[in-house]
Amino acid sequence: MAASAAIDSLPFDARAREARNRRLVRIWLYLVLLVLFALFVVGGATRLTGSGLSITEWKPIHGVIPPIGEAQWQEELEKYRQIPQYQQMNRGMSLDEFKTIFWWEWAHRLLARGVGFLVAVPLAFFWLTGRLEQHLKPKLLGLLALGGLQGFIGWWMVASGLSERVSVSQYRLATHLMLACLIFSATMLIARGLAPHSAGPAPDRTRSQAGWLLVLVLFQIYLGALVAGLHAGLTFNTWPLMDGAFWPGGLLVAEPVWRNFFENPKTVQFVHRMGAYVLLAAAVWHVFSAWRIAPSTTHSRRAVVLLVMIIAQALIGITTLVLVVPLGWALAHHAFAIVVLGFAAAHWRGTKGAYPSQAAAGYAR
Repeated sequence: MAASAAIDSLPFDARAREARNRRLVRIWLYLVLLVLFALFVVGGATRLTGSGLSITEWKPIHGVIPPIGEAQWQEELEKYRQIPQYQQMNRGMSLDEFKTIFWWEWAHRLLARGVGFLVAVPLAFFWLTGRLEQHLKPKLLGLLALGGLQGFIGWWMVASGLSERVSVSQYRLATHLMLACLIFSATMLIARGLAPHSAGPAPDRTRSQAGWLLVLVLFQIYLGALVAGLHAGLTFNTWPLMDGAFWPGGLLVAEPVWRNFFENPKTVQFVHRMGAYVLLAAAVWHVFSAWRIAPSTTHSRRAVVLLVMIIAQALIGITTLVLVVPLGWALAHHAFAIVVLGFAAAHWRGTKGAYPSQAAAGYAR
């Protein structure tokens, strides 16, 4: 009530200026989210088509320009021929076939560079023109720094498949994806914090549950990355039973035991399934709890939407599994996971309410 009174007492031009600046920054961040989503989709297609090792060098600047002319294409193909993936899996690949996988990886890297500019240039503009509130500056600088780190992590991931392996390390793939998810979630949280909220903050229990749901979604995506890195979805393609049982044998055969949870395809897929059940149960509980504590509010309605999205994602995942991971379904499962993640982040931020008015705080002083 005190904050609302402080805002109401602000001169109209100060309130209008803050609202206008927040709207501009919010539109920019939503555009960043859109391009990040495209980056996720292209990255998923790059992995699913086995294209991620087609570019064997990291050229942050020069790499923007693709091969031009037959000689440069042959040079790129010759570099690819030196790595185990070509020698053990794609021996005899034609130049046209190589171009197909090359363009996926090149597009993924180009989009990543584009996101960097899309963050850095408007950030400098908003900062220098005084449109950023003080609390936003470290948050946005943090996003920019994480983006730079993600570029390094991406190359670190690719490098794991260039000498001894025919694909990238599942550990590094999961690290790369999780950092991308953290960047996406953080961008959504900042954008939603700048949006006007029709309802005030939710009760503490609803807010806490929404936060834990976001954590569970992130963890489930991490488990999915391990499944992808081990190609575990290509085996045990039945549901609800796995290898003929709900609790199949052979889950803990590797020593030491912890390796099973990262290197045993059967265990990794089993844990991913169990994670989906836990997430679904938590979402159902959140809906009942939110409607009991704060019925017919924006927060309880969004809890229902999130539950519906999680159910849809589970159905897409089951379909992808039983069809033995066709490209279209697998890419839909990958892409919709990011949609669920974004909504979970927005829902949690919504339960906290909008960022306090900085103009009101300054005016009160």
